[in-house]
Amino acid sequence: MAMKKMLLMVILAAALFASSAFGAAFTPNVLKISAPPSIQYAFDGKMLNIPVTITGSQANVYFLVFTKDKAQSVSKVKNGFLGWHYVNKIDTCLYISSANQMNVGAGTISWDGKDENGSLVQAGDYAYYMWGYDGVNDKTLASWKMTWSHSVHNTFITHDEKGVALAQPILYSSDGKRKWTMGQEPLDSLLVETTNYASPGSNRQYLVHPDDYNYFFVDILEATRCNVSKFQRVPNGVSTKVTEWGTDEGSSFFHSGTKLTSGGGMAIVEDKIIVGAYDRDNPDANTALFYLDLEDGTVLRKIDLADRWFSLEDQAAGGQYAGGPGQVFARNNKVFLSTFNACYREMIDPAIEDEEEFVLWGNGNGDYTNDHNYAPEAKLKWVCFDFNVEPYAYTTHADANLFSSFGAYGMGAVSFGLIAPDGTGMGYVSYKGETAGWKQGNLYVQYGSAYDGIYTDKASTMYDFKLNILAGTGTWFIGHDSIKGVISNQIAVREEAPSVFSVAQNTPNPFNPSTTISFTLAKAGKTTVEVFNAAGQKVDTILNANLGTGSHSATWNASRHSAGVYFYTVRCGDFSKTMKMTLLK
Repeated sequence: MAMKKMLLMVILAAALFASSAFGAAFTPNVLKISAPPSIQYAFDGKMLNIPVTITGSQANVYFLVFTKDKAQSVSKVKNGFLGWHYVNKIDTCLYISSANQMNVGAGTISWDGKDENGSLVQAGDYAYYMWGYDGVNDKTLASWKMTWSHSVHNTFITHDEKGVALAQPILYSSDGKRKWTMGQEPLDSLLVETTNYASPGSNRQYLVHPDDYNYFFVDILEATRCNVSKFQRVPNGVSTKVTEWGTDEGSSFFHSGTKLTSGGGMAIVEDKIIVGAYDRDNPDANTALFYLDLEDGTVLRKIDLADRWFSLEDQAAGGQYAGGPGQVFARNNKVFLSTFNACYREMIDPAIEDEEEFVLWGNGNGDYTNDHNYAPEAKLKWVCFDFNVEPYAYTTHADANLFSSFGAYGMGAVSFGLIAPDGTGMGYVSYKGETAGWKQGNLYVQYGSAYDGIYTDKASTMYDFKLNILAGTGTWFIGHDSIKGVISNQIAVREEAPSVFSVAQNTPNPFNPSTTISFTLAKAGKTTVEVFNAAGQKVDTILNANLGTGSHSATWNASRHSAGVYFYTVRCGDFSKTMKMTLLK
């Protein structure tokens, strides 16, 4: 009883503090990885040392080598232990390094020219990736009131209806009832915009209309069917259903049956809403993907997924009939299908009409990333469709280079599982101070803004004593970046290297409080990025490091400076350029 009273007092104290305390605006420390976009290598077994520059924060960086422009020669290949890896019409991974721990400034990532099997890679053209995150610093609170759902992801909006990048991305809760603009004071609950709407069932996913943000769609799971409804958003009020959309007064109904135990999420790709739905315990193989018309809500297409997402054998062995898809997410017009019910996940291209060709990769039991029942003592050895075994893989999301991840609960002190752009499992990743507690997933913001990074939960930590709040209720920030380049033995690659020194306009501009300055170096050398006020006085040095040739960027956090016009100068050797930017408050 005493423990319960103490916990109640802690919760009440946290609520009182959060409602009355106001501090600085959210200004994340943005992590950036810079490396040459084109690298020449003889593929002779000698060590290739790639210059890498880290800005913002320390980073754990993975280095990967992929085939390049070979996608059309890959046709429905299954390989790996248990045939876990399916690839089709996609370039594939040859090598993945362990995490390189890199400090801020100039460093090096090395590769010996060998693939995962230790064989020398043949000379030619290859793509390389670097994927990094901040594994050293604590999570930073972005918004205390924007909580997470364990099975459906929240949604970020990074561009307006015309495709113009927003200076401050906007976060919607998974049901859309809460809206938050990044950069606000994280503890000020009065800054949350809310709305409500009538719902006949469980709300699975919320998405704004891509052409008009005054409207939104909600995927609703009812007892025997799913429906997608369209609403007109009323800020801080009750949103109204658009009754002329859909087949039945504002709803598009589908997947009817005697029982519906599980529904899927949804995503929007171009002019289609893509919805997943399945009956986890239905022996009739009722698992499918639906395409809805964005403008009128009619069902355009139903795709049967039973060949991959349904298993009589797993149910007979003690698992379930169907695994999903329970989560649907779109990035770069590709769609990721996943679920916490099963080991399987895949990426599809909805622009491909042929159902035999539209799966680009599939990942199932066999590579130990999201595997089910792999342990020697497992009662249901290698059963994939089993929601009673770890990892409980929640809310799949992907970054700009199509690295995808899922919150991994039940695996101890790990934060998430990481999947490469071709579906290859990269293993499990841990944030600083991770515990074996609950964790739900990542959201990636990556469009050159002052808020780029990973947004995640902190549910595994019950209480944050630094902020004196319940940590599991908010959205938190961790630095992240990924880049892509080319490695080749061709002289042409050297000719493709930048021939001129150039500096781009900062993005965003005007800005508040952070902006990113991008530039290209024709020659390696000591490089500085300095900021001056309108009177010509230097007010900040945001970069001072030895950099290699190629593209680089630096972020200026101007939260300590007053509004006005500023100038930034990028200097490397005999080259320099000064440009103007405007800080708003």
